Amino acid sequence: MSETAKPSKPEDEYFARQELERRRQWAKENAAKMAAEERERVREAHHMKCPKCGMDLTPIEFHGVSVDQCAHCGGIFFDKGEIEQLLEHEHHNSVLGRVFSIFK
Repeated sequence: MSETAKPSKPEDEYFARQELERRRQWAKENAAKMAAEERERVREAHHMKCPKCGMDLTPIEFHGVSVDQCAHCGGIFFDKGEIEQLLEHEHHNSVLGRVFSIFK
């Protein structure tokens, strides 16, 4: 008759640690996935919505720069870099901007 070897205490501890680490990794990955899904849900809920009144924003051309305007409250909102583009456009198109450009 064959006897089955009983796992030693160190073997049990090793496999228990492996299982615990596997579960921690799964929980970490699951939390990251849920966080990404939550960020996407929030983005979808607020994308192209006016931060002042919550109505839809519409892209418009404003002095050569595409900005977002709320049809409800009339607010104009800039994405990153758009204000710099507008200032650059205004600088080049102003009389003073043209004078300064001579000295560049």
